[in-house]
Amino acid sequence: MIAKVTYFGVSICLLLGFLVIVVIGGQLMATGNGLGIGMGIAAEVLVALGAWFLWKTYRFGRRSAALARELEAEGGLPVDELKRSAGGRIDRDSADAVFARRQAETERTPEDWRSWFRLAVAYADARDTPRARKAMQHAIKLHDGSGSGSGQGAGQGAPSAG
Repeated sequence: MIAKVTYFGVSICLLLGFLVIVVIGGQLMATGNGLGIGMGIAAEVLVALGAWFLWKTYRFGRRSAALARELEAEGGLPVDELKRSAGGRIDRDSADAVFARRQAETERTPEDWRSWFRLAVAYADARDTPRARKAMQHAIKLHDGSGSGSGQGAGQGAPSAG
């Protein structure tokens, strides 16, 4: 819940910043000066790129949360079986053991979005965020491409499970 509130707050701040940049960019373009026009256009392009990135991040979060809800309804969410330190940090050996099981599961059923979802969670627990994101994106593609969520016809362009 804290992550959602933080994301919402940062998004609002970014959108307000985008608004200011769009206004200033418009004013620069209205000067008629070649340099001002160029800077104004550059500002507008940067705002468009930032808005696109914000939208992609928002959509990824919504789609992965939808998969989590579906998996929870099926009773297939990964159970938190990780050992933790007194301070709550995940034990590295424990995370590696769980990761090895999730990786083996994904190698056995590479067309199943559920195994890729669980692998993404294992990557995140092992603090490998880039691979966690790629695995979750692959789970979303498998889920969306299958219609029923069974993962039929997948495997092309799948990221390596290792």
